[in-house]
Amino acid sequence: MSFSVIFDRPNPLKKTGKPEAYPKTDSMKKPILLFTLFTLFIITDGAAQWRKYSNEFLNIGAGARGLGMGGAQVATVQDATAGYWNPAGLAGVKDVPQVSAMHAEYFGQIGKYDYGALAIPMSNNKRTLGISALRFAVDDIPNTLFLVEPDGTINYNNISAFSSADYGFLVSLAQKLKESENKNVHFGVNAKVIHRSVGSFAKAWGFGVDVGLQIIQGKWRFGFVGRDITTTFNTWNFTFTEREKEALYLTNNDIPVKSTELTAPRLVAGVARHFALGKKMGLLAEASADITFDGRRNTVLSADPVSVDPKLGLELDFNKVFYLRGGINNFQKALADGDLTNQKKVWIYQPSVGAGFNVQNVRIDYAFSNLANQSNPLFTHIISLQLNLTNDKKKKAQ
Repeated sequence: MSFSVIFDRPNPLKKTGKPEAYPKTDSMKKPILLFTLFTLFIITDGAAQWRKYSNEFLNIGAGARGLGMGGAQVATVQDATAGYWNPAGLAGVKDVPQVSAMHAEYFGQIGKYDYGALAIPMSNNKRTLGISALRFAVDDIPNTLFLVEPDGTINYNNISAFSSADYGFLVSLAQKLKESENKNVHFGVNAKVIHRSVGSFAKAWGFGVDVGLQIIQGKWRFGFVGRDITTTFNTWNFTFTEREKEALYLTNNDIPVKSTELTAPRLVAGVARHFALGKKMGLLAEASADITFDGRRNTVLSADPVSVDPKLGLELDFNKVFYLRGGINNFQKALADGDLTNQKKVWIYQPSVGAGFNVQNVRIDYAFSNLANQSNPLFTHIISLQLNLTNDKKKKAQ
C-alpha cells in the first residue's frame, strides 16, 4: 500500500496560462455563498455541454513511481497502478495479486485525495483483473446561505457544513494478445463509474470507457491509451428546499437545473527504451504525450482543435533493487515574473524526482514533485508502498 502527503497547493493556471475565473460577488451587501464556488461551474440549462477540464480529479496521478517520472507511464507501467495509467499494463502483474494505495492532501490539507488499487492475475497469467477507486474531496465547507437573518442581522449559528466530493471506480481487464521471445502485445480496457456530490444540493452519476495497448519489442516499449472513447458523461441532478431557493434568488444566484456534462475523448501515446549500463545498471527513458481534441490549449503544440502536451521521464536502476527517477511535464507559456508591462511570456514546466527500493514482496517508492513550476516551486513529498500478496508456499516456489 502507498501513502502520500502533499504539503502545498497545485498550480491554479491549469492549461489556459491564466487563473481560472470565478463569479464576482459583492461582499459588502450580501453574504458570500461559499458553496456556489463548487456549483456555478455546472451547466445551468437543460442541454448537454462539453467541458474542457471535466473530471480533472481523474488526472491527478497514482503512485510515487509515476509521479516521480513526471507522469510518463503509458508505455512502461506494469503494476497495480496500470488500471489508472494504462489498463494494458496490468498484464505485467503475474503469479500473485498486488495491492497499491495512496493518500494525498492539497491546499494545506483542505482537499484530500485517496486512491487504491487491486490487481489479480488469472488464467495462468494470461489475463489480469484490476479494481481501482479514487476520491477527491473538500470537507467541512461553510454554508453561509442563511448567515443573514431577514432583519439584516448576522447569525453565525445558521452556518452549517457540507462536503464536495468526486468519486471514480474503475474495473479493468488486461489480456495478453501475443507472447514471444522478441515481442509481447497486451490489451486492456477500463469501465469507469463516476459519482460526484456537492452536499445535499447536487449529485451526478457518469460512465466512461478507456482502452489501452502496450507493445514490448526487445528493449523498446510502446503504449497507447484512448481515454473516454465513448465520451464520458456526468448527469447532474439538483435538490433545493423552498427556503434555499428563496435565499439564492434574493442574493442574485442562479438556481441550477438538471444537466449533462460531457468529457471529450483524448489519446495518450508513449514510447520508452531500456539501455543497459553494464551488468548491474540500466536506464529506462520514456516520452509520452496527451493529445486532446477539444480546442486550443496552453501546451507545447497548440492548435484548434488538436493540442499536444508532452511528458518526459527517466528511471535508473541498480540491479533492479534501487531506483533513481526524474521527470518533467505540464509545459505552459506564462507571463514572466515582474513583466506586467510588455506581457512577455516564457515557458514553464513542472519537474519531479524520485527513488525506489525493492525488498522481497514490498516496493518502497518516493517522489519529490513540483505542483507548480520551476519558477514558483510548491513541492510535494510522496511515499508509496506496493505489496505483493503471497503465501509461504509461493515464496518457496519463487
